[in-house]
Amino acid sequence: MKIFYIDTSSNYLITGIVENNKLIGSVVEKLGENLSRDAVPLVAKMFDKAEVNPKDIDKIIVVDGPGSFTGIRIGITIAKVYAYAFNINITSISSLEAMKESFNDASYFVPIIDARRGYVYSAIYDKDGKEYLPKQYIKLSLLKDNLKKIKDYLIITNDDIDIEGIKVKYKPDILKIVEKYKNRKNINPHSVNPNYLKLTEAEEKLMDNK
Repeated sequence: MKIFYIDTSSNYLITGIVENNKLIGSVVEKLGENLSRDAVPLVAKMFDKAEVNPKDIDKIIVVDGPGSFTGIRIGITIAKVYAYAFNINITSISSLEAMKESFNDASYFVPIIDARRGYVYSAIYDKDGKEYLPKQYIKLSLLKDNLKKIKDYLIITNDDIDIEGIKVKYKPDILKIVEKYKNRKNINPHSVNPNYLKLTEAEEKLMDNK
């Protein structure tokens, strides 16, 4: 079974091809403002180097957010094009799930993406991957309140977040992510859309008043 994984939710292109529990091709490269220009050629080059024809891919796993608004759309567009063109099964996961799955050796895992203005995108997962705190756009102060209720947690972030606890940088373990989510239910490509988690302005104002 060949699985194509792609995550462009940050300023990195994170992509790989997994065949029979082995990572046979990958790209993890910071592209920044060049993400939209360079992502497609680098994905194509990865396929060529791994000697895999896209039509032979059995499933696509794409990260649908949260993260960079523009970046998320790039990855989803690439995934949809491959899914439509070659009639490939597709499913989506969140960037927070991917961040959590790349680590172990803790009771709880707290992936965090800076959303600015005192907010973050975050969730709290237990060691089995179950949500203790569902993924959401949340005030950093409220996330800190939730962390007071648990012990032995690992904070996963590439951002400068003012929060206490053991912190690690996110380094994607593509093989581990794919193995975890390869059996997630397939969805119609039309249903694969960005999941920004961002609140509306009215909802944000209500939250600020709490």
